[in-house]
Formats: sequence, structure tokens, C-alpha cells
Amino acid sequence: MNSKLLQASIVASLAGFLFGFDTIVISGAEQSIQNLWKDFTLFGTNDLFHGIVVVGSALWGTVIGAIFGAVPSDKLGRKKTLLFIGVFYTISALGSGLANDPWIFAVFRFIGGLGVGASTIAAPAFISEIAPQQKRGRLVASYQFNIVFGILVAFISNALFAKYVEVNAWRWMIGIEALPALIYTVMVTMIPESPRWLIGKKGDIEGAKNIFMKLHGDESAVKKEIDAILNVKEHEGKSETILNKKYLFPLSLAFFIAFFNQFSGINAILYYANRIFDEAGLAEQAGALGTVGLGITNFVFTLLGMFFIDKLGRKQLLYIGSVGYILSLLTVALCFYQGWTGMTVAIALFVYIGSHAIGQGAVIWVFISEIFPNHLRSSGQAFGSSVHWLLAAIIPSLVPVLFGCIGAGNVFLIFAIMMVLQLIWVAVFVPETKGKSLEELEESLSI
Repeated sequence: MNSKLLQASIVASLAGFLFGFDTIVISGAEQSIQNLWKDFTLFGTNDLFHGIVVVGSALWGTVIGAIFGAVPSDKLGRKKTLLFIGVFYTISALGSGLANDPWIFAVFRFIGGLGVGASTIAAPAFISEIAPQQKRGRLVASYQFNIVFGILVAFISNALFAKYVEVNAWRWMIGIEALPALIYTVMVTMIPESPRWLIGKKGDIEGAKNIFMKLHGDESAVKKEIDAILNVKEHEGKSETILNKKYLFPLSLAFFIAFFNQFSGINAILYYANRIFDEAGLAEQAGALGTVGLGITNFVFTLLGMFFIDKLGRKQLLYIGSVGYILSLLTVALCFYQGWTGMTVAIALFVYIGSHAIGQGAVIWVFISEIFPNHLRSSGQAFGSSVHWLLAAIIPSLVPVLFGCIGAGNVFLIFAIMMVLQLIWVAVFVPETKGKSLEELEESLSI
């Protein structure tokens, strides 16, 4: 693989590292923050204020970032958008780490959320648009790998600060993100712009050719790729949007993969892992199981997903993940119904995390970045990301309340039922995108 292609892909995918770190770092700090600001309430309950404002603020920022992230990605380009994302992460980490009020904390976490939402559009789009079709799955999946790597590092970082910092450990947990965010921001200045964006938005064919040559190094392959891009571009309407009837199928695919991703319960379980282990009678082991244990499992199975995504294909990984989801979630639900405590819950949750990592986790950002045409890729990804993050904001915010109202067993049963529906959807509707160029997919998926 060309070193410049690999370098550009890795740098862009590091937006995923910051995404993972920023999203999960709150899990180690949220209980300390809730105790610190326990007198602040919303609608009469501290749990609701904590869930919606303190924990949920970054997620609501992510929703806004996902909804509007297509605008800078299309207008300014993928590279400049990735650069602004790094700036947002840096400001968010420093501000929230120094905050002395929950509302100020929430504002800075919201800014970080804007970066997360925009990164789910710009980073996969950029990598998808520079990658050769045979390696696109693995390269775009490196974004998900970095999300998981960021989650693992956040878990370990939280554990170290909790152990060695006696006063205000949560501030260090949150604020340390500024360091990798600053490094990432500098590295983005060294990558090229997306050649497909240059052709589609600027008409800069020569500039795109030069970038493709640096990234791929094969003149005949580059000429063939540019000819295919120009051929498809000739048939694209200037006033088209993703709401045009002929794009209804890819739009529905983006909606349902994002919908099922969150109704698997993944963010809810990651954010409140320690509380779930507490409920299962594993309070003493909760820190190790809920942080390092789940983080390592997620990391290992994401690597497997990256390895197999271009070999088995996207659809096969979704099959594997769906079956694993169903079995593990039903097991956890049964444990809570029967009052079983101990390692059965922990093992089932490890299976659950592994199933997510090798299935939905490895596939979602790759799949959404492939199914929309070049001129609407950012808009299509914004739609899919918005659905994903809107649900990611709502579901985890309600988990503390739902556990109290209907019980943990019923919550896990609902997630299991949704994964049965996902399995049916994959079997009936999901096409295989492995080994096809973006232009071939555009022609086959448009009605």
C-alpha cells in the first residue's frame, strides 16, 4: 500500500480516536460530577438533570454537528473541516476540564460534541474518496478502529487518574484530551484534499489527478478512476438532493443502519457500564470489568472486523454481529429477571461488545460512506449520522430513569428484540458493497 495513502488515511482516522476518547471519557467522571453538583436539578430530579445536561450535552452537540457537518465538508472541503474538528476538541477538553459550574461544563462538552458529529461525516468521506476500492473497507474501518482505540485509552486513562490523583481526578480525566487533540490538529495540515471533492466542487481535474498519483502511484489506474468520476458527474443534476426519489433506497439504508446501531444499546451500555456491573452484584470488580475489560474486548474484535471487512464483506459481518447481539442481550436480560449475579453478566456483555465491534461497529461508517453518490456523500452521511447521534443522545440519557422505572431486564430485552429486527433487515434489504467502486455503487443503488 502506498505510504502517502496510508499516512493520509491514518491522520484522518485519528478524528475517530478523539471521537472515542471524548465520548467515553465521561463514563469515568460522571459519578464524581453528579456528586459534586448534586444540588443542580432540572424538572425536579437530579438524575434527569445529570443525564440530559451533564452527560447528554456532548451528545446533543454531536447531533447538531452531524446535522450541519455536511455544510463545511462541502463548502470548505474535507481537509479544512477535519482541521476545525481538531480545534473544537482542543477547546472542549480545556474548557470542560476547568469548568466550575455544570452549565459551563455542558457548554464546553457541547463544543466537543460538535467535533464528534462533524467527524462522522468528514473523516469517513475523506478516506472513502481517496481509497482504492479493494482496500476501501479496511481503510475507512480504521476510523472505527481509532474510535475503539480512543475508548480503550480513555478507559485506561480514567483508571490511572482515579487511582493516582486524589483531588479532582475527573478534571484530569476530561482535560487530558487537549494533548492528542492538539497533535491531531497539526497533523491534519499535512494531508491533501479529497480529489473527488476537488473534481465535484471545484472542477479541479488536474489537482485531483496529482493527488491521486501521489496516493496511488499508478497512472493508468488514476486515469481510469478520474474518467469514471467524470462520467458519473455528467449525469448528476446540479439541483439534486438526497431527498430525490432515486436516492430513496440509499437513504433508507443509512437510516436503518444508524437506527439499529443505537437500538442495540451500545452507547447506553458503554456509558453506564459501571452501573450495570453494580446492578449485577459486581461492584468491586466494576472498574476493571467496565473499563479495561470491555475496552480490550472492543479493541480486539474491531481489529478482527477490519481484517474481515474486505474479505467476508459488510453484509456477512452484520449477520455475525446480529446473532451475537441477540444471544448476549437475551442472556443479560435473563440474568436480571432471575436475579443471577456474578460473572455470567460480565461474560455476556463481553460477547455483546465483541459482536458489536465485529459487526455494526466495523461496518456502519464504511457502509454510509459508500452508498451515496459523490456529489451528495456529505449530505447522505449527515443524514445517517444525524439519525445515529439523535438516538445516541436520547437513549443513554434515559437509561438511569428506565433502569429505575422498568428494570434492567426489560431494558436489555427491548434491545434484544430490536436486534432480531436488524437481522431480518440485513437479510432482506442490505446489499453487499465489497469490491465495488464508489461510482459503480452509485449506479446500482440509485432507483
